Amino acid sequence: MATDALAVGGVASIVAAFWWDAVAVALFALVLLGLTVPRVARLPGPLQVATGATILLGAWAAVLDWYVALPHLDLVVHALANGLLAAAAVLAMPRVGMLPPRLPASGLVVLTTGLGALLGVLWEAGEWLGHTWINDAIQVGYDDTVGDLVAGVLGSAAAGVALAVGRSRD
Repeated sequence: MATDALAVGGVASIVAAFWWDAVAVALFALVLLGLTVPRVARLPGPLQVATGATILLGAWAAVLDWYVALPHLDLVVHALANGLLAAAAVLAMPRVGMLPPRLPASGLVVLTTGLGALLGVLWEAGEWLGHTWINDAIQVGYDDTVGDLVAGVLGSAAAGVALAVGRSRD
């Protein structure tokens, strides 16, 4: 039910984005991808909800300049989004044959942290490309980029630990 509500929110958001600009449309297209992949991979509902809510909130925070009003919100969203997306990727990989069904706990932590770091680098590169070639209103800078990367890696490491601990309880 909550996953359906987030899907509707994602579709409504991309429609609303057309009243802003092309950057907002592209951003919400990425959000729709982030809402769709965990659903298609049949990941656990709570993970789908947490991931979807985080990326939808993060996108709206960017469009509505909440990151300017609440500067630390950016770090919180990066930590949560990177961690949740990395956890989702790690859980989806065995389902498509990219990983064995069971990894040692340390492997879960390392893989989740590494994937989260990679996602963070790709996101920051996308921000820089968008700022440089599309719209210089996209906020970038050394402190912002490094802070986002650190928050993303820490969030991903925490997600890896959560996956390992959760699995040990099963």
